[in-house]
Amino acid sequence: MTSATSIPPMRLAGAEPGPVSREIELAALLLPLDGARVLELGCGRAEFTLALAARFPSARIIGTEVDVVQHALNLAAPRPGNVEFAAGGADAIGLPDASVDVVLMLKSLHHVPVERMDRALDEIARVLVPGGLACFSEPVYAGEFNAVVALFHDERVVRERAFAALERAVASGRFELVTERFWTAKRHYADFAEFDERMIRATHTEHRLSPATLAKVREGFEHHVGADGSATFDQPMRLDVLRRRD
Repeated sequence: MTSATSIPPMRLAGAEPGPVSREIELAALLLPLDGARVLELGCGRAEFTLALAARFPSARIIGTEVDVVQHALNLAAPRPGNVEFAAGGADAIGLPDASVDVVLMLKSLHHVPVERMDRALDEIARVLVPGGLACFSEPVYAGEFNAVVALFHDERVVRERAFAALERAVASGRFELVTERFWTAKRHYADFAEFDERMIRATHTEHRLSPATLAKVREGFEHHVGADGSATFDQPMRLDVLRRRD
């Protein structure tokens, strides 16, 4: 077992943007997913869930979502036999102790209410088998995409609190840090209407933009629009893999 003194320091942000990658590639590289029992907390539209199920057909995946509108859409959509969906948040996981091998939270820990973040990490430790892995992918508060989104939804504080909760989980001895990676995600939108539908009108968060704010967001978006009307952003990201201690 790794000693507390040998755990490398965790960093909120990297000194330089990391290489361009995708969460599915990082998960395949860093996590033992073949035949694993996987719990994805905050699966959203389940795009990653379904991609993971296709890439690792021997894995059994449960995707949970607290947004009741999106959860209903997930239940209504076709899905492979190795995927199931459940309603609920990370702070109250409806699974037995030591029942999953891998837990995923992809851009979702900072959506947990701040006062429940430690409880969510306790729950993750509870449902993981000893030695099981928890993977947290979180946006870094920097970059072009962040600048546009922050015009109507500034997440600096909640992202800092989510990182602090991860640090506490490691310092407490519940987990040990396996690896921390900084990388860059590509965020592509066919046009502003798609950005509006996916980001501003997302059902998990109610955004009420004034006409003036909406105009600023549109202007910020259009600075990145290419000749075909689409826009692609580089989004700096951090990924932490923690292991539940025995």
